[in-house]
Amino acid sequence: MTAPDLATLRAAFAGRLLTDAGDMAPFLTDWRGRYTGRALAVAQPDSTADVAAVVRWCVAQGVAVVPQGGNSGLSGGATPDASGNAVVLSLARLNRVRAVDPVGNTLTVEAGCILANVQAAAEAVDRLFPLSLAAEATCTIGGNLSTNAGGTAVLRYGNARALCLGLEVVTADGEIWDGLRTLRKDNTGYALRELFIGAEGTLGIITAAVLKLFPRPRGRAVGWAAVDSPAAALDLLAHAQAGLGDTLTAFELVSDVALELVIEHFPGSRAPLGGTSPWHVLIEVSSLESAAAAQAALEAALTKALVSDATLAASEAQATALWALRENISEAQARAGKNVKHDIAVPIAALPAFITAASRDLHAAFPGIRLVVFGHMGDGNLHFNVSPPVGADHDAFLRNQDAINRIVHDLVAGFDGSISAEHGLGVLRRDEAARYKSPVELALMRRVKTALDPAGLMNPGKVIQ
Repeated sequence: MTAPDLATLRAAFAGRLLTDAGDMAPFLTDWRGRYTGRALAVAQPDSTADVAAVVRWCVAQGVAVVPQGGNSGLSGGATPDASGNAVVLSLARLNRVRAVDPVGNTLTVEAGCILANVQAAAEAVDRLFPLSLAAEATCTIGGNLSTNAGGTAVLRYGNARALCLGLEVVTADGEIWDGLRTLRKDNTGYALRELFIGAEGTLGIITAAVLKLFPRPRGRAVGWAAVDSPAAALDLLAHAQAGLGDTLTAFELVSDVALELVIEHFPGSRAPLGGTSPWHVLIEVSSLESAAAAQAALEAALTKALVSDATLAASEAQATALWALRENISEAQARAGKNVKHDIAVPIAALPAFITAASRDLHAAFPGIRLVVFGHMGDGNLHFNVSPPVGADHDAFLRNQDAINRIVHDLVAGFDGSISAEHGLGVLRRDEAARYKSPVELALMRRVKTALDPAGLMNPGKVIQ
């Protein structure tokens, strides 16, 4: 088979084309260093038209396309395989804000915009774009939408899907679909937008999006509470929702193991409360009277013995420090060594029972393991991660990954949950998902894939085989 002529690709679009092995290397390995592939080239187009030109060239040559945003994903969804028959299509240069409408509360941005810059563009017109996650300084909005990212404010504002009104997409045959509608209501046919959000680039490439904006909260309060168990945390959640309503923006569960990892690996970090507790909760309240409301809620929780201790940030610096304890957990784990990650969701009321069952079964099967449990209790999403015993060989421990996954994911399925709440399937969870989905669901997914990508060139091997 004749190798594709990269000179014709170079002539097909404006932007950067990387072909040197050293230049391409950062685009060929995922953030966790678990997956490394090969590519013919890395293309960084300057515009949507250039993205379409690259895709048309790939279709003509029979070359796979692997879309990539900030390359901060945790499931290998933006990494090419080992065949070397792929072009990595980086959206990094599509980073413009196209339109801001503070009256209609919309923001139109290109897919390569860094999430933190999207937030800043909203703030510049006194509005809020509420999607927030630990990787916001590097991840891109196109990647956020392609994985239907969640983050810390889903409890109040919803995930990426709920924050998007319209899309611009380059299809698998290199056409451009302009669906950049700012409408809240549009019942004129199939909701095509929904197909591409969460599809991880397997159906087409998101190149721009219309995002929802919200009025900026005129105040916020961040608190930290010690609780005896996940069941107690659930009681605290019910108490907080009853007292605070939709001003309760975040409710994060943090195990003591997770907190200690951050304190160990981030110098200057310290526990917010005196004494020890097996579990902690971080809450954020956003409203004009947030400080008084949060204080009243925590004082009532102490009176009812729902928490053993609590504190409220007295300044923005203290609030940022409390959030850092939560947001630095993933990086602290990475610094501590390899681990088996799970991004699961179960019905909120079932979270304590799931944690109890999974902890019991994993400790029985793998004595000495450390469970690093944290996540978005307010929306039912936990990061239930398993670290090796102290002193164990990490590579040897990872050979137990399939057995560990089976324990965790079988329990998730038993609780009518999901094995991927916000990280996407990528290649990491692709086969696992197929194990738990019904034949009807899998068949429907394959029909959609075949209909929109008949040549099978869009991010092959991800999400579904």
